Amino acid sequence: MNAPQEARIVAPDGGPVRELLRVTAPVDLGEIDPRSTPGLPGTEVTGEHRKAWARGQVELVGGELGQQQEMLFAMAKAGSDGPEHRVLLVLQAMDCGGKDGTIKRVAGAMNPLGLHIRSFGPPTPQELRHDFLWRIRRALPPPGYVGMFNRSHYEDVLIARVGSLVPEATWRARYDEINSFERELVEGGVTLVKVMLHISYAEQGERLLERLTDPRKHWKYNPSDVDSRARWDDYQAAYAEALSRCGTDAAPWFVVPADRKWYRDWAVAHLLRETFDTLSLGYPPADFDVAHERERLRAGGAVAHGTAEMNGR
Repeated sequence: MNAPQEARIVAPDGGPVRELLRVTAPVDLGEIDPRSTPGLPGTEVTGEHRKAWARGQVELVGGELGQQQEMLFAMAKAGSDGPEHRVLLVLQAMDCGGKDGTIKRVAGAMNPLGLHIRSFGPPTPQELRHDFLWRIRRALPPPGYVGMFNRSHYEDVLIARVGSLVPEATWRARYDEINSFERELVEGGVTLVKVMLHISYAEQGERLLERLTDPRKHWKYNPSDVDSRARWDDYQAAYAEALSRCGTDAAPWFVVPADRKWYRDWAVAHLLRETFDTLSLGYPPADFDVAHERERLRAGGAVAHGTAEMNGR
C-alpha cells in the first residue's frame, strides 16, 4: 500500500493568479463568469472533491502567508533606509459578496498582532467635513503590517455615484484623485492588492434569502440591501468604470469570481502569496554578536542552575 503523499502547495494552473485575474481597460464584468474558477487545477490534481481540496490548499498557503507576514514585520522593526514596506488588501464587492468571509479565511493563519483590518461604512459627520480620502489615510496600516480594507475609498465612486450623494462632476473628478493617492502610497512602500469579489445577481439573491431564513444571520441583513439590489445594473456600470479608470501598473485591479466561496478564498490566498513573493522578504541579520550572546546566556544559565542546586540542598 502506498504511503500518503506529503501535503504541498500546488501552483495555479495556467500561470500566476495575479496574471489570470488581473483586468485591463475597458472592463466588461458581463464577460467574467462569477462561477468560473481560473487557475484551479483539474480534477486529476484536486480529485472529485474540489471544495475540500481548495480549502486544504488555503490552509497550506496560510502557513506561508504567516511566515511572510512575520518577515515583513521583522524587517520594519529592524529599520531600513528605504520605503517602509506594508501590504494593503482592498476588498470591494456587492452586498453579500463575501468580504467578511474572505478576511476570516485568508487572514486566519496570520498573527493578529501584525494585521490592521478596517471596515468602512457611511461617513460620519466628522469625516464629511474632510475630503473623501481623509478617513482612508487615517486607516492605513503601519509599516510592517498587513492591512485589509473591507470596502474603501472606492465607495466614493460607487455608492456616491449610484445614490447621487454628490454631483456627477465631483465623483468623476475622484478617479484622478484616487490614482494620484494610490501612486503616492506605492511610492511610500505600500503594496496594494485591489480585489473585486464578483458575484452574480442570482447568487446574491440566494445569500440574502439565507440571511432572512436563518435567525442567526438576521443581524447581517439590512433592508437597504434590497434597494441596492434594484440598482444592480447601475452598480455593475459603476464598478466597471472604477476598475477601468483606476487599474494601473502600480495598483492593478483583480476580479475574483466569487459565487463559489471556496474558490474565492483559494484565489485571494494565492494573490497574497504571489504578492509577497515580489517583495523579496527575509529575516534581518542580527545587529549584535550572536556567538557572544550565546556564551553569555550559557554562562548565566550555568550559574543559575548551580545556585538552584545549592538552594535545594
